[in-house]
Amino acid sequence: MNRADNSAYLAQANARRHEAALAAALHAIEQLQREGQVINYTTVARTAGVSRPWLYRQHQIRDLISQLRPQHAPAAALAAQRPSTDSLRQRLDTARAEITRLRAENRSLRDQIARQLGLQRAQHAAGQPADHDDGHLPKAAAATCPHRKNAP
Repeated sequence: MNRADNSAYLAQANARRHEAALAAALHAIEQLQREGQVINYTTVARTAGVSRPWLYRQHQIRDLISQLRPQHAPAAALAAQRPSTDSLRQRLDTARAEITRLRAENRSLRDQIARQLGLQRAQHAAGQPADHDDGHLPKAAAATCPHRKNAP
């Protein structure tokens, strides 16, 4: 007994499913446009109930999505990335405070260096050997240095 050749019926059913999926994808794109939604492969696939890989294989749909995608994506992406005025102002205030703090620290360090050099010159002029704490600062200066942890 020979089996009947049903391939023609399978091909017709496959064509109907393909056309229904195409129609669903086109309908989904129109719906997303009407609603002002972002149009990309993910949103079209979700709305139409088809897979993304299937959408990529459909030249007509792929071309349409590629044309419509730039209309929505840049504005949404730029708005999400753009910092607010208050945020920028806060960053500026923080940077200014840090600059002020660093300038004060630099001024303090320059004053300490100037005092140390003055002490060294005075000791050298008097012919006294330098009295070093750890090979870097004279003991008198080490005692007055606010940043030293092990000052005698």
